[in-house]
Amino acid sequence: MSSTPPPSARRIHPAWIVAGVAFLALVGAAGFRAAPSVFMVPIETELGFSRTDLSLAIGINIVLYGLTAPFAAALMDRFGIRRVTFFALILIALGAVLGTFATAPFVLWLTWGLLIGVGTGSMAMVFAATVTQRWFVRHRGVVSGVLSAGSATGQLVFLPPTAWLATEYGWREASLVVATGALVVVPLVAWFLHDSPDRIGHLPFGADPANPPAPPARSTVNPALLALRALRRAAHHRTFWALVVGFAVCGASTNGLIGAHFIPAAHDHGMTEPVAAGLLATVGVFDIAGTVLSGWLTDRVNPRILLAIYYAGRGVSLVFLPFLLSAEVQPPMWFFIVFYGLDWVATVPPTIALCRELFGESGPLVFGWVFASHQLGAGVATVLAGIVRDTTGQYTIAWFAAAGLCLVAALVSFRIRRAPAAEHDPEQIARVP
Repeated sequence: MSSTPPPSARRIHPAWIVAGVAFLALVGAAGFRAAPSVFMVPIETELGFSRTDLSLAIGINIVLYGLTAPFAAALMDRFGIRRVTFFALILIALGAVLGTFATAPFVLWLTWGLLIGVGTGSMAMVFAATVTQRWFVRHRGVVSGVLSAGSATGQLVFLPPTAWLATEYGWREASLVVATGALVVVPLVAWFLHDSPDRIGHLPFGADPANPPAPPARSTVNPALLALRALRRAAHHRTFWALVVGFAVCGASTNGLIGAHFIPAAHDHGMTEPVAAGLLATVGVFDIAGTVLSGWLTDRVNPRILLAIYYAGRGVSLVFLPFLLSAEVQPPMWFFIVFYGLDWVATVPPTIALCRELFGESGPLVFGWVFASHQLGAGVATVLAGIVRDTTGQYTIAWFAAAGLCLVAALVSFRIRRAPAAEHDPEQIARVP
């Protein structure tokens, strides 16, 4: 077995290379997560699908994205990060290509919903949590923040050109570009995304050589059973359910509402799709800064307080959104975009930290279930917002409902109790019988 090189023998710790490749993989996987909101109006015009039909396809995608996450964490324990990520990117590209042959809504439900939902779910925030926990001892908050921003960066990279391509050439051509974005990352994953430090003779970044952490054991338990056991143990703790409620609201107010419906809602008020897509991409710009800052704060501030502030601020901002939408982008809309961007995924680092605090080495698995609630909330919000729009002709009720839910999430998060000593003990929680 290879020995760990002394610090002077290497300039860049391999943990940073793994984190960089993981970030690029998240960017590549995120391309399609921004695309459906751009494709809604062109598909409505060309194929005559209703807003509800398209919202259902996106809703299936979002729900499967969340439900796959805890099982993906278990699959990574069983088969390794590299294999799971490799096949997830292939599945995303396949779904994006096959979706271009849609002639009826059910084709999009199967491709956008099933294939891409499972593919992106295999690289959900659990992927970031697993990479961070295996490869880093120091700077975990910052690294989880940077990786969590990977999806927003994908949105930033793909959304404006996707909107332009969909407008100038067609949504099918734009979808093929998204598929290419997922495929180009595959070689990097195959070559550089190592499963754990011990596999290449290194310690996690920041680990004490005199007291190194135990390397992650490759599980021999069925991944589905492992994930379900983690859920059963987590379900006995009220903190888990508090995180579930908060993260469900988080998903409803981001991916489910703004991510899926901001562009068509802006179009309803006379704004063009490329302009609206540019605004949503700007959310991605500021999300990177906000999530990294949130990771830095998570290493220093009680994560419960951070979550309460993030949810409360988001709720207040949604109250004003219906009055900001218009054909022209006014300065108050820019203020909303900047604020919402800073807040978009800022909830992830403190939520990961709370899962790690309470559930120890099982933190990524438990976070997978918490993230599933995020996507369930997003999926439900996507479909309900589409129904509200088709029924009332506008989204106002949806914006106000999401604002109220955010304020509830702020209160729930603020009241999350600290874990008693027994709950910190991995032998009490993380041990799988």
